[in-house]
Amino acid sequence: MHQKNPIQLDHRIHLIDGFDLDVPERTGTYVIDEEELTIVETGPSPSVKYIKKGLESLGFSLDQVRYIIVTHIHLDHAGGAGLLLKECPNAEVVVHARGSRHLVNPKKLAAGARAIYGESFSELFDPIIPVPEELLLIKGEGDTLKIGPECTLQFLDTPGHAKHHFSIYDPVSNGMFTGDTVGIRYEQLIPDGINLFLPTTSPNHFDPEAMQVSINRMLDMKLDRIYYGHFGMTENTDEALREVAAWLDVFVEEGEQVVAESKGYDELASRLLARVKHHLQELGIGDDHEVFILINLDMQVSSLGIIDYFKTLKQ
Repeated sequence: MHQKNPIQLDHRIHLIDGFDLDVPERTGTYVIDEEELTIVETGPSPSVKYIKKGLESLGFSLDQVRYIIVTHIHLDHAGGAGLLLKECPNAEVVVHARGSRHLVNPKKLAAGARAIYGESFSELFDPIIPVPEELLLIKGEGDTLKIGPECTLQFLDTPGHAKHHFSIYDPVSNGMFTGDTVGIRYEQLIPDGINLFLPTTSPNHFDPEAMQVSINRMLDMKLDRIYYGHFGMTENTDEALREVAAWLDVFVEEGEQVVAESKGYDELASRLLARVKHHLQELGIGDDHEVFILINLDMQVSSLGIIDYFKTLKQ
């Protein structure tokens, strides 16, 4: 088992690495140290052991956890909610209205992920445990959750990546927990002095217009921080949001071209990977950099969503 100490982002927010896909710096769980101890994202079930260790190293017990918030119900963000909840006797799971039924009955969700991940599914995601309906707290656009005397979280409906996606605004840090809506941050490139932010357009709710609206909302808010599901925090919020919007245009243009040529997602994944590689080569990153393991996977999954989007448009 890997383990590293939680990353301290400030005096009240820590990030625990969940080693999703058995890879460091891929998917994280945020711990907000307020009167009501709050966790944002669980990752998949295999990440729960790291969350427990991380909480312990921060001096928290599992019965102190009051809220487990999931930005959306994809398994790499919420798959471990049921498993973690079983060990947090005083916790409720906070979820978007559109996602709640899939936490209560995760069969359809699991089938969708199994179709993408095939033989690797069990190793990456099992066990997927239902969340009891009475322990769900539904939140949506404009709703709030008071977790401390000076902290009331605010929820924004932020579709684009998924229809069952909200983002959570933390007024204390003027920061947003964005899940997947405004993209992925590649921590692996930070030691090279490079910030890379790419959209994540996985099936089957990808909607580029909705995603752009969500990006614009956050630009207008003049955030000081963005807390990504994958992975970590940026304080260069304007740059990050503008970069992901620019790449979103690239993803859609390439997708349109591939569909026009009657080619499939393999071709699209290859073209997107080539575009990102070219961009990083210009910044001095070699093709053998470890980041390409993740970028290659992300382009494959994102290509599925883009092709799916164009197929839906034709119907």
